[in-house]
Amino acid sequence: MMSQLESLGQHSLVVADTGDIEAVARWKPQDATTNPSLLLAASQDPRFRHLLDNAIREARGDAAAAMDWLAVQFGREILKHVAGRVSTEVDARLSFDTGRSIERARRIIGLYERLGVARGRVLVKLASTWEGIRAAERLEREGIHCNLTLLFSFAQAVACADAGVTLISPFVGRIYDWHKQQRRLDDIPLEEDPGVASVTKIYSYYKKHGYATQVMGASFRKTGQILALAGCDLLTIAPDLLEKLSKAEGEVPRALSPEKAKSAALEKLSLDEASFRWMHNEDAMASDKLAEGIRRFDADARKLERLIVSLAAAAPAAA
Repeated sequence: MMSQLESLGQHSLVVADTGDIEAVARWKPQDATTNPSLLLAASQDPRFRHLLDNAIREARGDAAAAMDWLAVQFGREILKHVAGRVSTEVDARLSFDTGRSIERARRIIGLYERLGVARGRVLVKLASTWEGIRAAERLEREGIHCNLTLLFSFAQAVACADAGVTLISPFVGRIYDWHKQQRRLDDIPLEEDPGVASVTKIYSYYKKHGYATQVMGASFRKTGQILALAGCDLLTIAPDLLEKLSKAEGEVPRALSPEKAKSAALEKLSLDEASFRWMHNEDAMASDKLAEGIRRFDADARKLERLIVSLAAAAPAAA
């Protein structure tokens, strides 16, 4: 009998959510995603110290450039083990700056191309702020494909689709966490899981109205959430949950499909900046989690930056 992971792969494209190159090599997913938190964890692993050293050498004293070089170094190594794409994130501190987000995305793609990686194999990750979505809209027209992350509200999803972004990453687990805390519960049953419901609604809206933007469920807390979204375009899954799915036997039924989506009672919306901001603001969970997510990614990026600076300062002394 096939495993749940094998069965899931018949309905959705499975993506590894990790900066651990060896984990990617083991699971051999179609795509892989990284973020500052994952890169910070991976960078503290002695197995990947050479990538930090390479990034520091290439950046020549520029800490911000070293951060981009490091992300690209990890991305290039990951791409040796996946047939598809890797997602690399723009500095969270630029989440409210369209122009600088565009500049940083172009630099990331330029670094990949210097290393011989075609831009078609890279998704630039941007936070799903109004400014991030506008940056993605322009980047997509330049042939730089984008993954809009930290997505929690339906307003964000609608705006991303209208902007023509390649892919969105709605965060199932963080939505679940917020509601669990608000309700003071230890768990929320799958049939009532607000994270699963959010992705289901977004997927249905996109398929019903013919949007090309792909939906990639992300940030899972348990395998049940993943299985409840079987049929979603992509599902990005951490190594520990990939392990559990690989060890569990059984056929996974398809939960989401374009055919089911056609009957969804979801009218097409059109959002300008004011209506986007108001609709997103009305969702307390989404407002809280977007702001918190940007702060968390920034905090981990700063930790990683301090690590790079300290290693760069120690390098001349060691030499």
